[in-house]
Amino acid sequence: MWAVVGLGNPGRRYEDTRHNAGFTFIRRVARSWDVRVKKRRFLSKTAEVRRGPERVVLAMPQTFMNASGQAVRELLAGLDLEPGRLVVVYDDVDIPLGEVRIRKEGGPGTHRGMMSIVQEIETTRFPRIRIGVGPAGPDVDIVAFVLSPFRRGEKALLEESLDKAREALEMILAGRFDQAMNAYN
Repeated sequence: MWAVVGLGNPGRRYEDTRHNAGFTFIRRVARSWDVRVKKRRFLSKTAEVRRGPERVVLAMPQTFMNASGQAVRELLAGLDLEPGRLVVVYDDVDIPLGEVRIRKEGGPGTHRGMMSIVQEIETTRFPRIRIGVGPAGPDVDIVAFVLSPFRRGEKALLEESLDKAREALEMILAGRFDQAMNAYN
């Protein structure tokens, strides 16, 4: 079994913002897998699907971004899942829009949702897919930037990022992690 968690903030106000790239990703994957992410459990909206021999739970925490770790902790405990079977998908302002980066493990960087997850589950040993939403620019207020919607001209690049992230996820779930990293890093 795998858990795939997309990070974002709940509520319409944040729906199309850069910080909700993880939620956008989960919705897109769910649509392509013909499931709906709506069941409320583990402080998240979830859907469960079978992909080949694996059960996969898609989750969108319904805590705010800075408390994402609470939902992830509940999810792992509720599913009796090791962190190595968790894939977290989230926005990254240091990666250009249209690009993704894949990592097997590592620190949270400056992303507060990731900081919360690492603090709550007490490990950095879990895979992640970072979706590029940047660059923000040197004089830009980062909080305002990530809470802003994508501009019309950026939507095609966002679609590219989401497609790449979905392909990388499929590779990860199939046990081809190194291939995913080589393809997208």
